[in-house]
Amino acid sequence: MICMTTEVLFKFAKKDINLSPEAYKKIISLDNPLDFSSSLIVKLKSQEFSKDDLISLDENVVDDFIVTLGLSTHELDNKKNQIASKNQSTLFSDDNRNDDDIVSVDEDITLNGTDNKGLTLNDSDDKGLNLNDSDDKVLNADTAEITTTSDVKVKNLDTENVANRIATEPIFNPSIDANSTTDDIENKDKVDANVLDSFEETQSKPISKIVQDKVPKVIDASKFKRNLNPPTVEYDFEILQDTSKKSYTSGEIGNLITYFKNRYEKLSNILSKRPELRAYQKIRDLDEKATDLTLIVMVSEIRNTKNGHRIVIFEDDTDEIAVLFHKDNHELFRASEKLIKDETVGILAERKGELAIANRIIQPGIPRVPKKDMNFSAVFTSDIHIGSLTFLEDAFVRFTKWLNGDFGSEEQKEIANDVKYMVVGGDIVDGIGVYPNQDAELAIKDISDQYDEAARLLGDIRSDIKIIITPGNHDASRVAEPQPAVPEKYAKHLYELNNTEFISNPGVVSLDGWNTLIYHGRGFDDIAIGVKGFSHEHNDVIMEELLNMRHLAPIYGERTPLASELEDYLVIDNVPDIFHTGHVHINTYRNYNGVHMINSGTFQTQTEFQKIHNIVPTCANVPVLHRGTYKQLNFLSK
Repeated sequence: MICMTTEVLFKFAKKDINLSPEAYKKIISLDNPLDFSSSLIVKLKSQEFSKDDLISLDENVVDDFIVTLGLSTHELDNKKNQIASKNQSTLFSDDNRNDDDIVSVDEDITLNGTDNKGLTLNDSDDKGLNLNDSDDKVLNADTAEITTTSDVKVKNLDTENVANRIATEPIFNPSIDANSTTDDIENKDKVDANVLDSFEETQSKPISKIVQDKVPKVIDASKFKRNLNPPTVEYDFEILQDTSKKSYTSGEIGNLITYFKNRYEKLSNILSKRPELRAYQKIRDLDEKATDLTLIVMVSEIRNTKNGHRIVIFEDDTDEIAVLFHKDNHELFRASEKLIKDETVGILAERKGELAIANRIIQPGIPRVPKKDMNFSAVFTSDIHIGSLTFLEDAFVRFTKWLNGDFGSEEQKEIANDVKYMVVGGDIVDGIGVYPNQDAELAIKDISDQYDEAARLLGDIRSDIKIIITPGNHDASRVAEPQPAVPEKYAKHLYELNNTEFISNPGVVSLDGWNTLIYHGRGFDDIAIGVKGFSHEHNDVIMEELLNMRHLAPIYGERTPLASELEDYLVIDNVPDIFHTGHVHINTYRNYNGVHMINSGTFQTQTEFQKIHNIVPTCANVPVLHRGTYKQLNFLSK
């Protein structure tokens, strides 16, 4: 019998329903979780949820429906061995699928034969085939017209409002970028990755059975068939920044002082090139009679006055000064609301007596990057979370098969054939002990086994695609940024693949002359949660702000752990062509001043942290920069 672990998750994810861990455990403990899931989906979708709503399912709803059906549940403890013995299987067929799960088939597909796009179907069952239903709001590949969905609403489903709702039509259709305009985006495309309903079992093996006392797993490198032969492609690949072996901090206060001095020096050098700041003054050197002040300073403290004004204490490497932002200067006051501690800016101010009143804030900013030709394609992934019970393995397998040219339309296969680089921007595995009680949500409970499973999955990708891997906060690297590359002792078999490169987070590489800044994105948390006007959902706005600050994680000592190295490696010294991030599990794209800003989403369903903050992930949507044009392929649907 097919394992139900990811089959259940996939059923709900396909209908835009996010299961809480408790609800998932309740369902998986039933004798027939698939039948129960199908019945529950039909019931939920017979309620009055619009297509833009996203249902969040908790255990109370599951309990009520179990009672409604008159079912009995086993204690979870009695099911643990059964669940552990079941692997995270692929969803290549579903004999229990009901009519609600049937999706449309494109009119140019011929069953029991070969379609005019080169896809051959194994049988006449069209239930698993989803080839761009005409109602889906996507970017048409032929016309390059941009259509996006409106912002989704998060609606918690509880037992009181379930009973009396009316049927609606569910559509899974994440937006490329709700804030983007045609001026910001250059030739965007969003293309659903069309795949077959049935795959060969040997092409996608389930995650290995996990038990506490298991014998250490030995990976046979020969199983990585596509990596037996070395690649013949010529790469113009260069690692421009990798801090993996550049950590010299001892954690003493002297290191911290050196760290901030280095940050200030780097950013003041950038700011001093701006025409308005070329004649900047040091605070200690200010003439007592001077009225016009031109400063390059770091934010030390922010406070509001009882009259509603804002006072910011700035400092440089000589002294500090208090500057008033008057509430009646509305534009400047709004700009001051985005100032954050430890940010380095230019300040133009006017001195009136003992008080300095701000006239302007100047960020380091970025110059416009000249447009350049791109004669290859690159895919960007992150937050795969292999080893988690909520890892969407089947969608990831479809992604790797697409890379190999085995699935998709002819247009999509042509894109896949053009892919030369694959970037993994952190959290390739779910890790161990990252948060309390994580063990209960893991399918693989050993960190080395998680990386072995990653090696098996990535090992099936054709060997002429170079794979660049950086760590995230779930990986086996130190928590503080900058993070060294994932150590080989934990990821031995990933290192054995002949097409992988491991670098630090952040890291900078040149992909055939395209400078690519890779940052996992934990610094987003401080800004999204603590600064007015920012959110995880619109992380492209945060990315733009970080580029203008020329720093990836400016705030020291809050949510993002920063190592007080002798050099601040999170300063953006050089403006990249591509800025790739992850962490927040939400796809975004925008072209800002010529920089392709890409967040690559996730291959994991909604996490508890995201539920607390009403963050809705965009699952299994993979960005592709295809010869300079952005495309996004959806591997969630079969």
